[in-house]
Amino acid sequence: MSRPCHSVPLWTSAEAAAATGGRTHGRWSATGVSIDSRSVEAGDLFVALAGPNHDGHDFVQAAFDRAAAAAMVSRQPELQPEDAPLLLVVDTFEGLRTLADQARERSDAHIVAITGSVGKTGTKEMLAGALASCGVTVASAGNLNNHIGLPLSLARLPRGAAYGVLEVGMNHPGEIGPLSRLARPHTALITTIAAAHTEFFTSLDAVADAKAEIFEGLEPGGTAVLNRDNIYFDRLAAAARSAGAGRIISFGESPKAEARLLAWQPAAGGGTVTAEIDGAAFDYEIAFSGRHWALNSIAVLACVHAAHAPIRLAARALRTVGPGAGRGERLRIPLADGFCEVIDESYNASPAAVRAAIETLAETATLAPEGRRIAVLGDMLELGEAAERWHAELAGDLEAAEIDLVFTAGPLMAHLYAALDSARRGGHAPDSDGLTGMLRAEFRAGDVVLVKGSLGSRMGPIVRRLAADATAAQRS
Repeated sequence: MSRPCHSVPLWTSAEAAAATGGRTHGRWSATGVSIDSRSVEAGDLFVALAGPNHDGHDFVQAAFDRAAAAAMVSRQPELQPEDAPLLLVVDTFEGLRTLADQARERSDAHIVAITGSVGKTGTKEMLAGALASCGVTVASAGNLNNHIGLPLSLARLPRGAAYGVLEVGMNHPGEIGPLSRLARPHTALITTIAAAHTEFFTSLDAVADAKAEIFEGLEPGGTAVLNRDNIYFDRLAAAARSAGAGRIISFGESPKAEARLLAWQPAAGGGTVTAEIDGAAFDYEIAFSGRHWALNSIAVLACVHAAHAPIRLAARALRTVGPGAGRGERLRIPLADGFCEVIDESYNASPAAVRAAIETLAETATLAPEGRRIAVLGDMLELGEAAERWHAELAGDLEAAEIDLVFTAGPLMAHLYAALDSARRGGHAPDSDGLTGMLRAEFRAGDVVLVKGSLGSRMGPIVRRLAADATAAQRS
């Protein structure tokens, strides 16, 4: 989500110095905050973070070349004049964190924090779009959800925002708690608990407990929004109450859910949801495809309800919020005799997410009666000792969904390929680079193709190559 325009400065030099305990050179004001010199916008405060591979102090001049208003540094950068607009602090990471803390302290915005095993980023985008129809809303950009991304998102929170939507991620136990205590959300949403990053956890119970850390920073009397259909609902609800939640709103298809999915009707590029929120039933459209996204939209409206924002107005806005690249975006690829459609789910993958994507592919209409449904799948990573089993078990889901052809890439997906019946085997390659040629030769007009895998399995380049081939074909 793009950063809002500020009619007043986000940070003045005096405010930033007071927040961080730093020493400022000159008087300046910043309208944004950035940690990447390549994406600095005019008026930004550039924070020179030192990492294992790069030191932001080496890129201060690059930030000034892009019209940064000032730079937060822990030492005088080389080649910078003494009167350069700098904020000198002891540690720039701690400086960013204290900016975030002060931004949260001065804000009257209703803060929603989102975590879960799958669906965090798309749900965050949905919620940000829904709340933006109700008031000034700021959300985490992309998937800035870790110990750097969340403080950066908070540091960008303007005084006049009505709503803030923050994604909170983790790979290991103990990571979410400190972020939640910094964010101090009024509403905390857990989308679901499923097998993801299980390489770093002893059990799925441990994953649930780690996600429940999001309640550690919940404002007194705040609201927890939880998936009533998930087996961990009671465990998470108990954790929320123990942390001081004043209200729990459940969502799902269960009759016990306060925010309930009554019906889902898929359509081209999305579908129609019939929902019941706190006793009121209504229909609305979403631009995401799949029943799992219909359920996530119910969670979004539960958060809207918790924020006391107008639900029907927010629901109408959901038709304008579409999936981003790698998260369900759809591309038309021209072929010699027509088109095929690619569903780009290449950003990430877990067993639950792949199963949901297979279900979405199954309910997606082909572009022609003779069109086929094809799944192109890369390794699901960070699953630990059960990884081979998780991959092989997807064969049953693909068979039940009647997917016509399956292409796989990677050593883990080889176990799925071996488990498939021979009629569904399209081809296997040791990595994603080896699949592109197979796919080019196989696609026919009318096909619908799902591409999905963990980010590290590099399925995204397949989509980009296919799109580039399409562009070249149109130009020739």
